Amino acid sequence: MKNHLIVAAAAALLGACTVACNGKKDKNPFLEEYDTPYQIPPFAEIEYSHYLPALDAGIEQKKAEIQAIIDNPEEPTFENTIMPLERSGEILDKVASVFFALDESNSSDEMVKIAEVFYPRFSEFSDEMTMNDALFERIRKVYDNRETAGLDPDQIRAVENYYKQFTRNGALLDAEKKEQLKEVNTELTNLYLTFNKNLLNATNAFEIVVDDSLRLAGLPESSIAQAAEEAATRGYEGKWVFTLHAPSRLPLLQYADDRDLREQMYKGYTSLASDGEYNNLPVISKILQARARKAQLLGFENFGAYMTDNVMAKTTENAENLLLQIWEPAVNRVHEEVAEMQAVANEEGIGITIEPWDYYYYAEKVRRKKYDLDEAEVRQYFSVDSVRNGIFSMAERLYGVKFTEMPDAPKYYDEVTVYDVTDAATGEHIAVFMTDYFPRPSKRQGAWMSEFKGSWENEDGTSSRPIIYNIGNFSRPTADAPALLTIDEVETMFHEFGHGLHGMLSKARLKSQAGTNVDRDFVELPSQIHEHWALEPELLRTYAKHWQTGEVIPDALIEKLEASSTHNQGFMTAELAGAALLDLQYGKLNPEGDVDVAEFEKQVAENLGMPRELTFRYRSPYFKHIFGSDGYASGYYTYLWAEVLDTDGFELFKEKGIFDPETARKFKENILEKGGSEDPMVLYVNFRGHEPSVDALLRHRGLEPVKKVNLSSKSGK
Repeated sequence: MKNHLIVAAAAALLGACTVACNGKKDKNPFLEEYDTPYQIPPFAEIEYSHYLPALDAGIEQKKAEIQAIIDNPEEPTFENTIMPLERSGEILDKVASVFFALDESNSSDEMVKIAEVFYPRFSEFSDEMTMNDALFERIRKVYDNRETAGLDPDQIRAVENYYKQFTRNGALLDAEKKEQLKEVNTELTNLYLTFNKNLLNATNAFEIVVDDSLRLAGLPESSIAQAAEEAATRGYEGKWVFTLHAPSRLPLLQYADDRDLREQMYKGYTSLASDGEYNNLPVISKILQARARKAQLLGFENFGAYMTDNVMAKTTENAENLLLQIWEPAVNRVHEEVAEMQAVANEEGIGITIEPWDYYYYAEKVRRKKYDLDEAEVRQYFSVDSVRNGIFSMAERLYGVKFTEMPDAPKYYDEVTVYDVTDAATGEHIAVFMTDYFPRPSKRQGAWMSEFKGSWENEDGTSSRPIIYNIGNFSRPTADAPALLTIDEVETMFHEFGHGLHGMLSKARLKSQAGTNVDRDFVELPSQIHEHWALEPELLRTYAKHWQTGEVIPDALIEKLEASSTHNQGFMTAELAGAALLDLQYGKLNPEGDVDVAEFEKQVAENLGMPRELTFRYRSPYFKHIFGSDGYASGYYTYLWAEVLDTDGFELFKEKGIFDPETARKFKENILEKGGSEDPMVLYVNFRGHEPSVDALLRHRGLEPVKKVNLSSKSGK
């Protein structure tokens, strides 16, 4: 009842409406109950003019809810302090989830302008809340009494997480240092905005225009068709345009016989946002300085120490220790791969030395020679619809869930598809799932999962179910063929769907612990373990069908895929581990002045012994994971950290059967349903029976096992 009154007060604050430019009163959908299936946001009703008023109303609502907690005369308890905090901020959650999603996936000039106000205002309120002395004092009292208050384990963990969240955001600082921290956080928010805007603009500004069809030799017909369509869109009729988006960039690097074209693409990508109008190098320098100041204010040696303190790794040294055990065998394999490529080039008699822009191209030639495998042929069996059938079939066989399309459901873009996720046995609603798979100028690069609504247990014991979405930038359909995915895109689709399952199947009682609200270096386990099913023969034979004939993928082709599964893993592992190590080195910096980012990156590569034929997976100016937000800063290592878990865990499925009901039940109940309600290593051991080592990862990638690393949550303490 109290929450209802606060919502009403927030609505009254705005007159329950905003005034549109035509002078008419315009109801703000964020301030009302959504009249849609399963509370899906009513995207068609949301206008640009709604975001900032709803943000203000959401902030006022949450301020009132926090004040009510503070004003409670009763002794602080879990029920009168933590639970009201858990249930607070309904309006803020609604508007922020939609704005964050559309700003990343369907941006516009108007969204950019709103973002310049929205993010700083949101950040400033977050600081205000976590630095509220009276609220923190109540949380501290609950924290001090947590072991004697008769709380359940998930409740104790929630109290500890809130306490750490507040202390990590300055709750223990004096007034002067709190103001300094607020200034730093605002500065970082604005720097992240600039970094992301530069990256999007630089990506969209780059193009390679080809006007001679002979230069397209070697490229798949689908890539040529996409380039022709892109050219037409950009006003280059009769020509071909290639962009830095992965479905355009990667096929050109992998198949184009024109070496100059490959070099132009490689250099365009690796110099992205490095100079000119959209130069991110000075932005990164300012980010590094601001992060160092933040870490010092909070009592940490450096920003890396701050970011790893509250996750499984505990220290940057533990993360680096793992990476270096992977780095050395990966580099050894790179040298072997380059030697194989050079041999192929020598046989061609063209007198070249393998350069970075040759790596994808000659890796593909080596694969064809060693395994008689042509990825262009393989793609014919992986239309996006077939792969979608594969991920849904996997989920139903493992976890008993069914996906039914909702053609009339609200969507924020016409290419989005919406599904009702239900229990296959009972028909009970479990979640809403949305997919948005193709690139466009308004969408940032990459693939990701998030939510428009989380899940939690209501006061009456019922469950509020989530609305989850997957975003991709996969190869588009052409006029003559559907979207045909590369092997990498297939695995990415399974990966993001794994994140989706983590959100959809959550049964954690508390919103703050549901789904992907887990330690950052644990969050990739559900996503990465589900990649393993993508190319498993038992599942492949059910979904990989030729887009023209409907023929199931032949056993001979499956055998080639299995035989070549570790092909080029030196390159793939080294560029990933290298980027993660670069990230950790940035976290160790405490610069007081400008940082020569290009020189620093070069020095890290030299110290690592980076093979000259490759570079980091992401160069610094477009390393959005670590400079587009705090999200993966000093945390890009988590992909390999989690791979230690996922490869070890999947070995149990291989031993018992990839669709073994008991193994699937243990994974669902201990990992997917639990969210962050227990210590992640405890959850993993409950599923697997033991703690993992690095050996399974190296076996999976076909690299030589080395000394074991203990990933216990106690490490580093």
